[in-house]
Amino acid sequence: MSKMRFFALQELVNRVPLEVNPPSDKISDYYGSHVFDRKKMQEYLPRDAFKAVMDAIEKGVPINRSMADLIANGMKNWAKSLHVTHYTHWFQPLTDGTAEKHDGFIEFGDNTEVIERFSGKLLIQQEPDASSFPNGGIRNTFEARGYTAWDVSSPAFVVDSTLCIPTIFISYTGDALDYKTPLLKALAAVDKAATEVCQLFDKNITRVYPQLGWEQEYFLIDSALYTARPDLCLTGRTLMGHSSAKDQQLEDHYFGSIPARVTAFMKELEIECHKLGIPVKTRHNEVAPNQFELAPIFENVNLANDHNQLVMDLMKRIAQKHKFAVLFHEKPYSGVNGSGKHNNWSLITDTGVNLFAPGKNPKGNMLFLTFIVNVLMMVYKNQDLLRASIVSAGNSHRLGANEAPPSILSIFLGKHLAGMLDELIKQVGSARMTPEEKTTLKLGIGRIPEILLNNTDRNRTSPFAFTGNRFEFRAVGSSANCAASMIALNAAMAHQLNDFKKSVDNLMAQGIGRDEAIFRILKETIIVSEPVRFEGDGYSDKWKEEAQQRGLTNISHVPEALMKYNDAQAREVLIGEGIFNENELKSRIEVELEKFTMKLQIESRVLGDLAINHIVPTAVNYQNRLIQNVLGLKEIFTQEEYEALSKDRKELIKEISRRVSAIKTQVKEMTEARKVANHLDCHTSKAYSYEEKVRPYLDSIRNHIDHLEMEIDDEIWPLPKYRELLFSK
Repeated sequence: MSKMRFFALQELVNRVPLEVNPPSDKISDYYGSHVFDRKKMQEYLPRDAFKAVMDAIEKGVPINRSMADLIANGMKNWAKSLHVTHYTHWFQPLTDGTAEKHDGFIEFGDNTEVIERFSGKLLIQQEPDASSFPNGGIRNTFEARGYTAWDVSSPAFVVDSTLCIPTIFISYTGDALDYKTPLLKALAAVDKAATEVCQLFDKNITRVYPQLGWEQEYFLIDSALYTARPDLCLTGRTLMGHSSAKDQQLEDHYFGSIPARVTAFMKELEIECHKLGIPVKTRHNEVAPNQFELAPIFENVNLANDHNQLVMDLMKRIAQKHKFAVLFHEKPYSGVNGSGKHNNWSLITDTGVNLFAPGKNPKGNMLFLTFIVNVLMMVYKNQDLLRASIVSAGNSHRLGANEAPPSILSIFLGKHLAGMLDELIKQVGSARMTPEEKTTLKLGIGRIPEILLNNTDRNRTSPFAFTGNRFEFRAVGSSANCAASMIALNAAMAHQLNDFKKSVDNLMAQGIGRDEAIFRILKETIIVSEPVRFEGDGYSDKWKEEAQQRGLTNISHVPEALMKYNDAQAREVLIGEGIFNENELKSRIEVELEKFTMKLQIESRVLGDLAINHIVPTAVNYQNRLIQNVLGLKEIFTQEEYEALSKDRKELIKEISRRVSAIKTQVKEMTEARKVANHLDCHTSKAYSYEEKVRPYLDSIRNHIDHLEMEIDDEIWPLPKYRELLFSK
């Protein structure tokens, strides 16, 4: 056994769970203790300053400089009570992570004495260096200035000894360089559009809040084994590894008892989350060995997304304390379930109505039907945009496998709700409806709660499923920033609702009554969007054929999927609704293509290194031992005995030679293909080249290595194997 693998396995022997104790037996005693929430604002801010913050959050009223100074001083005083020494503007660049630059409160006073100060200017805006963050050509390298600006709707929080202030991140020219800026625009757009539609039914509704409940799946691996696998360290996934004899076949890990070390990790994670006001609620074993899930109570999308980004960072830090590494890659291990981040999405009015839940009367159910039907149309018209928002190098390994939805965007409603929509089509005519027809229709609509009660089902093969009072966007990858999908989803919904409202208004302008106008447009929308409704097995080949006949797209080619951001429909949504300008949209596409290219480039280089410097020498070493064995047999046995005894060894020697030669040849060809791609100037051409010319070598080379793993003596195999990676506790 190689030294690296031996010491990694030896370290496992002494692992014991850490003892973790919460600050109090009652979560409510410390929940939100590290968040500058409304209660603490009331305590630390003057009344006028508190009102200024509330007006900014609820009405969008700008905060003036004098109020900003008061707020900053109060925020600093609160933070000092938690022994904070630094502050940072916490933002989300296009790296799929977060960024922060810590500054101390320390300053020189008038007489050069040291004082601690935090001004409104520093709270509201800062100028970090933007030169090294992805920008998609939106600015030149010498134009390094970027601005962060306080997002007042997301509360400041404390991590360790640093006050973190959530902010947007924009360029010197005002273009967005982050996820939060367009997300806030998308949320504002759907709020406005949904409110206008709601007021067709209820004038008391003045705001609509998109809500998100994310489900974070992840793997844990012992840190020693992680360190002994350079591919995991550098790419987040295993680029080689033969499947374990036992993995998830027995489904004995799913919802099973949680290992003690993992429980200790989860316990500390939950404590830290609760201090930060993150309402994590659910934890459990997922399907694959050493795979787990964490889920919170639903929150407004912006805050929920901030919390998910913060949780992912906390998980990495806390895992290290427990001698784990946490894996967010969508497919860290071949042959077992990958990890997603299901985005449960709903729309809630300021009157407390969930627009995706049936009402208590026909009017409430008409509102429910109106939004359900518009979601159908939204997904149907924007299937390519939604796919573009979730596709990545990592997620492409997961989508379409047996634990994840396919690349075909379809909606599962459940047979009872689907049947209700079909009935609606039959009942609504093209001519004016009689009072009897309207009464019959409203009576049928009134039965919706009864129909849906205990009749909603789950379809794990559906990428976009209705689950009773929300839609679950299951195709989002575990490493993704939720904002990418939430931007596309909410912007597309805003666009669809605006189209619906215009159509209803046009009919009403022709003298058709409101209810009848709504019924007619709903009928048309249900008929047009029918191809996107699918209740069956999304994994079947039959569905792929049927989806094609329905006009649904199925794009697994990552760069091709990303280029759909630039299609006419996507531009109509993203630019038309004011989410991006031309430069910003162009830059997003370029950034995503470049990220895809660089990830494949890294994987290719790592695989080539491991193959040539680890696997080939090990194979040749074992081959030499076999050759010595064959030569020894010839000296001891008769020619006839020798031929019989050495046959299998000679075949193995030839097999190893064939695979070693194939690995060396293909690594060389892969390197040359990479060089050709790297010399292409266009980001699109480079990404296409990596997808089509470089990526196929990753699977081909892996195939040879995985066969060698089963042919070479376990004692000398250099890397920890799947049975060790998946079953270490």
